[in-house]
Parts: sequence; structure tokens; C-alpha cells
Amino acid sequence: MRAGIATIVLCTALTALADVEPGDVITKENVAKAADLIGPGVRWCVEHGMKLHIVAPRRVEWPRRYREATEKYSAQVRLSPDRNRLENYVAGMPFPNIDVNDPDAAIKIMWNYQYKPLITDDVLMRDFQVPSGPLTYTAPMVPDREFTIGDMRRLYYNGRLFVDPKPEMPNPDGIRYKELLAPVVAPYDMKGVGGLYFRYIDASRQDDSWLYVPAVRRVRRMSTAQRSDALFGQDADQDSFWGYSGHIAWSEWKLLGVKEMLGVLHREHFRPQRCEGGADFAFCDNWEKRKVYVIEGITKLPQYAYGKRVLYIDAEAWVVLASDIYDKRGELWKVWIEYFSFRKQAPGSDLVYEDEMGFTSATMIDTQMNHATVIMIPGPASPDPNTWYFNQGPNARSPYAPGNIEEVFTISHLINVAH
Repeated sequence: MRAGIATIVLCTALTALADVEPGDVITKENVAKAADLIGPGVRWCVEHGMKLHIVAPRRVEWPRRYREATEKYSAQVRLSPDRNRLENYVAGMPFPNIDVNDPDAAIKIMWNYQYKPLITDDVLMRDFQVPSGPLTYTAPMVPDREFTIGDMRRLYYNGRLFVDPKPEMPNPDGIRYKELLAPVVAPYDMKGVGGLYFRYIDASRQDDSWLYVPAVRRVRRMSTAQRSDALFGQDADQDSFWGYSGHIAWSEWKLLGVKEMLGVLHREHFRPQRCEGGADFAFCDNWEKRKVYVIEGITKLPQYAYGKRVLYIDAEAWVVLASDIYDKRGELWKVWIEYFSFRKQAPGSDLVYEDEMGFTSATMIDTQMNHATVIMIPGPASPDPNTWYFNQGPNARSPYAPGNIEEVFTISHLINVAH
């Protein structure tokens, strides 16, 4: 297996390439040139002012330890009969050789995505800004809310490769990961609000989720269906983070095809640069041709807000480049776009990784309500460019967290950090 690339067995022809090449700038005037290379959501954004600066594609290398774990363990991995668990999984990519004619191709791709190389042990994002507001498409967004988030942390319990204990933490409860989004630092009326989430290895098991609201001094238990609700009055929902953060068992998955599409994996501007004027709901940056799995997920949850998602998963980096989200009538509702910057070091930071890490920012556009939420990491007001910590364990410090990383993911910490 070549380093950093899952072997893809293609039994059908790739979709014909659109006529774009490095140096092109795709705008609403010439968007037809990229018609075969973008989904309906990205096209909608271009038609409303986003520009795609076309550059030559560059490789995304897997972390060395992830590649070695894939080579060592992948041959023994099997799907459980109900497809909701992996049997004999240790670390690395479960299914590096995807045959598109395999009836289980879609579910295997989704399991690969769940255990992608981007983050294997833990991640911390600090002090990022999230403006949200209505769109006129003629003038810059005037935010009706502008959030500043103190910490967003995730700690993985299995498939670990960098920080002891590995490959799995003591795990009697079958935890896949724990996640904390807290505290909200601004605006004032939301100050201290935060959420805590436990995801389980078995996809048929529902998440445990809690929301703390200091104004009422109450921790509220949340259901899985609420993960599709807009979070804190923004356009983004928990299941849309990273492109898709729901579990596999919550949808029926179908592989729609394998094709070349455009995506952002090596953006020019590390501090994300929003488009000018009325297109500032998005980032205008470098887009490159990528080999992509197009995956459709139709929800099984009757109370879920969305009817389906279409995910565009990069076949080399195994990240979601973009997602088109549809309502129950089958009409495009929201568009999520990730803008990655794969690199070993954040500019201005003294933290250098042995492998390229996927620093990212994102945007969620509600095409029906003409409203958008822009996630900027690092934000323009952040004094420190090093707001990301990948696979650093207790060394990923912040003013909101104790030294013991496991203590962060508790209800008591969720309450304490609010104050």
C-alpha cells in the first residue's frame, strides 16, 4: 500500500472532468466550467459570490504511525453482522482497500471516515470566533450573534497512536470519544454555556449529551435527535461539525459514486480570509482537484431535522470537503464547507508536528433562510495563532482546563468552567 493513500478499486469510469486548470478563478460568471467538479451546495455559494482559486493538487500524507497501524492491523478487521461495530479493530484505517462494487462499500467508507487519520488521540481548539447573521449578497454580513468559544476538546479512547495509554485507554463503558464545547465566552447573555458529549464505539448505542445553562443553573440532558438542531441559535448543528459528526447507525448510507471534485486542503491563508462584500459568508481561497467518494445518508431518526446529507469525502485525506444538507422535502437547505490547511506547523507557533495536521475552518450557509455561520480558527481577534493542539494529551493546555485531560470531560468541569 502506498504511503498515505488507500488503494481504490474502481470498477466504473470516473465522471468526466470539467475544464478547469491551475490559475483559473471560478466565479458566478463562469461557474459552468466547474459544473462536473462541484456539488449543488458549492455551486450555490459560487452563484452567490464565492470564488474558487484553482491550484494544482498536492498530496496529503498520512501520519507515519497511522500508516504503520493500517498495514499491521487492517487485514483482521471485519464488520459485525449488524454493521454497527468493527470486530478485531486496533488502530489505523479499518478498510484501506475499497471496492465500489462491494455491497458494503458505503458503510466501510463511513467507518474509515470515523477512524480517519486526521485525529487519533485528542484535539483542542481554543478561542475561536463564530459570527452569524443574515445575508443580502450585496453587502457584508452584519452579525446578529458573534460567539467566542473558549475550548472545543475531543478525547478518543480507542485507536490511539501517540499518547499513552495506547492503543486504548481503560474503557469498561465502550467509549469512542468524549467531547467538550465550553465555555462560551461571548456574547454576554450566553457566557458560560457549554455542552458535554459521550460517543460510544457501538454505533447502535445512543450518545450521552448534556447542556449547561448558567442562567438557570441547570444541566439539561439532550437526545440524539437534538444534535441536528441549530446550536446556540446559529446555523450549525453538532452533527455537521467536521462535515459529519453523527454516528453511522443513524442513517442509511449509499455510495453515489467516485469522481474528481474540487476541495480546499491547502488554503493559502492560515488565518482564514473571508470573501469580499456580500460573499463574506464563505472563504475565498485555493481549491484543487481531488478524488472523492460521494456518499448519501438518509436519516433513520423520525425527529431528526434533516431528510438527508450528501457527503463529499476526500479519498486520500478522508475528510469531508463539503456536505449538502436537504430538508424532508428533498430540497437543498444547508451547505457545510471545510477549508483545510494541511501543514506541520501553525505560522508563528513553536509547536512542530512530525506529520501534517489538518488545521481547518468552516462555514454553514442556510440557503432557505439566507443566513450563515462562519467558523474562524484562529479568529482575527485571537492574539495567538497556535489555537490548535493535535494529539497532545495533557500538554494541550488552556486556561479553562486542568492538567488531567480526563477531568475535563465531566459534568462538574462543565459547571465549574462556566464560572
